[in-house]
Amino acid sequence: MASVLGRLEERERAARKRVEELQAELEAAQSEWDEWLIARRRVGEVWDGGETAGRDGEPARPGSVVPLWREGLSAAVLAPEYRQVMGLLAERRTTGGQPLNCREITCLLGLEVVPAKIEGVRSKLKRLAARGWAHEPAPGRFACGGGRGGGS
Repeated sequence: MASVLGRLEERERAARKRVEELQAELEAAQSEWDEWLIARRRVGEVWDGGETAGRDGEPARPGSVVPLWREGLSAAVLAPEYRQVMGLLAERRTTGGQPLNCREITCLLGLEVVPAKIEGVRSKLKRLAARGWAHEPAPGRFACGGGRGGGS
């Protein structure tokens, strides 16, 4: 019986050692993850803090990131194609018209009204809505958010 108990204790010690190693590894990974979260948060604060999305006072470039909307942030931080979309939404808001759908916006942008172009516009609108620049009051219809100036 002693040998069976001895073997059990041996395996228990090995399992405890493995758990301690894994806990140490988990703590190190958690610490690294926390550092990356902090870094991303800091970059986001710096990125969204300026009036332009570019560096050194440059205007936003095509393909640049759409920052989260907040009070005082103008559409100038958006890439040109996003500014055009916001301009259409803002114009519709000032004239009191109904929210626009993707097909209408595609047409108003002067793009060919084909599925690929419509889906590209839909993607931009969804991104603008997700980041607070626009909203979707009805499925597939988009409007400029309250107080958000589009400008083109």
